[in-house]
Amino acid sequence: MKTYLPEINKVNTRLWMKKRIRQDETDRYLRNGRDFIDEKSINNDLNSARNIDAGVIRNILAKSMAIETLSPFETACLLNVTDPELLQEMAETAGKVKKKVYDNRIVTFAPLYLSSKCVNNCVYCGLRRSNKEVQRKTLNIEEVKREIEVLTGTIGHKRLIVVYGEHPDSGVDYIADTLKAIYSVKVETRRGPSQIRRCNVNAAPMSIDELKVLKNVGIGTFQVFQETYHKETYRTVHPADTIKGDYQWRLYSMHRAFDAGVDDVGLGVLFGLYDWKFEVMGLLYHAIELENKFGIGPHTISFPRLEPASNTPFTQNAKYKVSDDDFKKLVTVIRLAVPYTGMILTAREDAKMRREAILLGCTQTDAGSNIGIGGYAELLDKQQAKNQQFVLGDTRTLDTVVRELAEVGFITSFCTAGYRCGRTGQKIMGLLRSGKEGKFCKLNAVITFREWLDDFASPKTIEVGEKLIQREIAEIKRNIPDVFEQFMNFYNKTSAGQRDIYF
Repeated sequence: MKTYLPEINKVNTRLWMKKRIRQDETDRYLRNGRDFIDEKSINNDLNSARNIDAGVIRNILAKSMAIETLSPFETACLLNVTDPELLQEMAETAGKVKKKVYDNRIVTFAPLYLSSKCVNNCVYCGLRRSNKEVQRKTLNIEEVKREIEVLTGTIGHKRLIVVYGEHPDSGVDYIADTLKAIYSVKVETRRGPSQIRRCNVNAAPMSIDELKVLKNVGIGTFQVFQETYHKETYRTVHPADTIKGDYQWRLYSMHRAFDAGVDDVGLGVLFGLYDWKFEVMGLLYHAIELENKFGIGPHTISFPRLEPASNTPFTQNAKYKVSDDDFKKLVTVIRLAVPYTGMILTAREDAKMRREAILLGCTQTDAGSNIGIGGYAELLDKQQAKNQQFVLGDTRTLDTVVRELAEVGFITSFCTAGYRCGRTGQKIMGLLRSGKEGKFCKLNAVITFREWLDDFASPKTIEVGEKLIQREIAEIKRNIPDVFEQFMNFYNKTSAGQRDIYF
C-alpha cells in the first residue's frame, strides 16, 4: 500500500487542478458543439403540459406500468398534476411499478466519507475550500480498515457508498487502494464472517483511463451528481476558478464511465438549488441520453434535498427549497418517468419522510449513517460535527430501520450476488424492464436477510424478522416452485452458519 502525505503543497495542488479536465473527453460527446440538456425544450414542455385531461394522465401511468421510459412531455404532464385524485393515482402507480420491478425488497447501505479535503468551492457545501471552520483530514489505509471493522463487524453492512472529495490527496490511486483495503477486511460475528461485498463510489469526474483503474479494482456503481442541470444556476453555485465549475466535464462523467467499461452508473440532483420540476426533467434527459447512446440507463437515481451545513449561509437562505409535498411528488414522478431505475433515499430526510417516501417507489436507503471522517470508529462529538458536509435528518440504527421496514412488509436485502455474477449493465436492464429481476432477487434477499438476522439483529428485530421470513418462504414456494428445493437447500446452509451463499 502507498503512504499518503497529509497535505500537498499549494503549488502542486494548482498544477494538479490544471490537468484534471480533458477537454477532448468532453468534446467527443457533443453534437455540433452542444450538450444534450435543452433548456428551451424543457421549459416549453413544462409550460405547455398544463391542464391535461385525466384520461391522458392515466394513459401515461399505463406506460409507466409497462416499464417504459416516459417522454419529456409525458413527464412534464405528471409534474403539473394538481388534482388530488390524480395525485393519489400517481402515488399508487409508483408503488405498483416498484413492486413489479423490484418486488418488496429494500437495499440498505452506509455512506463512508474518507476525506474532507476539496479544491472546489461550492457555495452550498460545508466542505468547500473556503470554509475555515472545517478541520481537514484524509484517512490512511489503517484508519479506513478500522471504519470497515465497525461497519461490517458491528453494524452489519455489506454494501457501501464510498465518498471522496476532489483533491490530490484522494485521487484515483488513493481511491483504488482504499477500495482494495475495504474489500480485504473480514470480521467474525455471532455466527460467521462478515465483509463488505459491494463498494459504490461517489467521486469527482474522472478521465476514461482513471475510470478503467477503478473498473479493474471492482467498483460498483459510479456516481457523479450533476447537482443542478440549470446552467446559469450551475455557474452561480460553482465558481469558475474551480474544476467543478466546468458544467460539461461533469455532465459527461457517465459517458466516460461507460466507455471505460464501468457497468453501472448513478445520477443525482441536489434539490433546492433550482426549480425542482426543471431538475426532474434534467434527470430524465440524462437517462434518455444514456439509453440512446449506450443502451443502458442509470442504475440508480438519487434525489437529496439541500440541508443546513456548518458556516454555510447559502443553505439557510436558498430560494428554491423543496417542500415536503413537492419532495414526495418529485419522488413519485421520477419513479414513473424512469420506471426501471433504482431510487436512493438518503438519511438527509428525517424518519417520518423516509417512511412515506419508501412507499412511493424507493429501492435503496442508508441506515446507521455517519458522515464524519472517521466517524464510525470514533463517534462524533459536537466539535467534530462541524467537519461534516451537511446535517443528517435520520440517525436511526440499521437494526431499527430493518425492523421498521419488516413491520410494514418490506424485506431488507443484503444481496450483492448480481454484481459478482455479471447481472449488471445491459443484462440487468433487460431483467428490470421485464419484471424478472424482482422475483429472481427475492431468493437472495431472503437468504441474506436470514444471514443478517443471525449475525447482527437484536432480539426484537429477530422476532419481527422471523415472521416476515416465513411469509416470504411461503410466497417463494407458491410463486417460484421450480427452484424452491434448491432455495431451501441454500437457506438451510445459511441457517447452519455458512455465509455468502447466493443464486
